Amino acid sequence: MPVIDVPKPEFMEDEEIAIFSDAVGKFLERAAPEKRVAGWREAGQVERAFWGEAGEAGLLGVSVPEEYGGHGGDFRHDLVVVDQVSKHGVEGFAASLHNVIILPYLVRHGTEEQKRKYLPRLVSGELVSAIAMTEPGVGSDLQSITTTATKDGNGYRLNGSKTYISNGQIADFVIVVAKTDPNERAKGISLVLLETEGAEGFQRGRKLDKIGLDAQDTSELFFDDVFVPGDAILGGVEGKGFYQLMGELPQERLIIAVQAMDGIERALDVTVDFVKSRKAFGQTVWDFQNTQFVLADLKAKGTAARVFVNDCIGRLLKGELDVATASMAKYWVTELQSEVVDKCLQLHGGSGYINDYPIARMYRDSRIARIFGGSNEIMRMLIARSI
Repeated sequence: MPVIDVPKPEFMEDEEIAIFSDAVGKFLERAAPEKRVAGWREAGQVERAFWGEAGEAGLLGVSVPEEYGGHGGDFRHDLVVVDQVSKHGVEGFAASLHNVIILPYLVRHGTEEQKRKYLPRLVSGELVSAIAMTEPGVGSDLQSITTTATKDGNGYRLNGSKTYISNGQIADFVIVVAKTDPNERAKGISLVLLETEGAEGFQRGRKLDKIGLDAQDTSELFFDDVFVPGDAILGGVEGKGFYQLMGELPQERLIIAVQAMDGIERALDVTVDFVKSRKAFGQTVWDFQNTQFVLADLKAKGTAARVFVNDCIGRLLKGELDVATASMAKYWVTELQSEVVDKCLQLHGGSGYINDYPIARMYRDSRIARIFGGSNEIMRMLIARSI
């Protein structure tokens, strides 16, 4: 039995959801065993072929409408994929980025032509996606970006650089945040759709050496007079990019909270297994009162967090998740994840510092959650504005 045993919310009590979850789990067991995932960690990225396998198995674009090649599901189906990827320890496979963060931009804001051109290939895994927001020296202040998309005949020329781009080494479809009007701040931003194959002037930089997420490639991208056609502006209208970004942030921040919650649950489960089997001073580590008190405290906090996250998911499904609540979820659950993983590592003793143990990788991997998707300091600012 899992440590955090909260009743499944009503919106997940659906036989079709259960069948889909089982199918996803079986695919991951077969296609992404630990030996293969270890190879991804060593290489610093997921092999490109796996994305095609995942597409063929129906893991990509699960909430994309069927008319665009998707599977016609909703956010619940996205949650199933994210949950199963976490439970099976399929590190580096950025299904949440592809399915929950990037594809919705096309579904909700793309022109009909853009949807029909890109979505079927993103669903099949023919295209792997990335979104290029962050720039060196700019960080979370998107209104201050310097990458430009300048009019040139019947298209645009992209110039600039981006950094910390997940999937940067393997992505062949990139949504680039750029200024179509450098004299404006928010109103000057547009989202530019770029297919990288054959894009003259596009260059991938370093695969960045991180302290965690070993199997997830994170890269620099460079744009030197890269030409894109006139229909490459998402939605077909300049200056809408910032508002498109802001409109998708509640869902993006919620999925970060969901992943943090999955991380909390996994950390507690592996730690309980460890302390009940490891002996010290003639008894198991579990038999020490301190161990029981620490885990009782973490179970209580984790249970409260799961109830809150489930409530946020329910709000999202109803179209009622607001910016402040999503920010609270992202901020509080990622902070709790760091606390839980740190204390669980402590209960592992010296073993917790060895990368052979999952808790060691969780410790390193969880740290970024308090930074990406908007740092937790920014989340506090957004929450304060609602008071």
